[in-house]
Amino acid sequence: MSEVILPQSSLFLGIIPALILLYISLKGYEGHYKEKNIFLTFVVGIIAGFLSVVIEALTISIGVLFIVLFPLVEQFFKTIILNMHRFQQKKETVIYGLSLGLGFGSIFTPFSMITSNFQVEDSLFLISLVVLGSFSIILLHGATGIYIGYGVYTSKLPKYLLLAILLHLPITGLIFLTTVYNIEYLQIGLVIYSLIIYWFATTRTMPQILPRSNRRKRDS
Repeated sequence: MSEVILPQSSLFLGIIPALILLYISLKGYEGHYKEKNIFLTFVVGIIAGFLSVVIEALTISIGVLFIVLFPLVEQFFKTIILNMHRFQQKKETVIYGLSLGLGFGSIFTPFSMITSNFQVEDSLFLISLVVLGSFSIILLHGATGIYIGYGVYTSKLPKYLLLAILLHLPITGLIFLTTVYNIEYLQIGLVIYSLIIYWFATTRTMPQILPRSNRRKRDS
């Protein structure tokens, strides 16, 4: 057999980093969310992400339209869940948006590993680049989940949904270039871009649900 056996183990390459990010990002928000809802939204995010991956696999041949279609599909998936009546105008929806987004993004690591169809002779560096690229998807969906959740909380959903879609466009653009032209090094650019977005979402938007005194503690 020439293919590397990855499907089972690659699932954990997505879920474990997403859970670590969730644990780190929730520091300082104790008492502002229900642990049961964090777990549920994370699991629902995995399921929604899987459905999105299936749609992507079936329609990936659409070419350049991929760049625009998937930001719309993926962000609307998260919006439908977070805009349920039980989450509307509630501060904790911002946090649930984070857990939903991280769960959503975690499924893209195994998807990337499987569709890349690695061979035994492929270098560890090449595989690492793909893993890094898929990690950027986790960061992106965590950040956009925060923005959509914030839009639901503040009753400004159209504004923040549009922001999430626009932030997603450069990611799908880079993925398209990487896939078509086999420029694996662009994966590094994906990570840098997603890290910046995630940093802004978790340090500038998410703290808005905290009392001012708590915000100062997080900034210090």
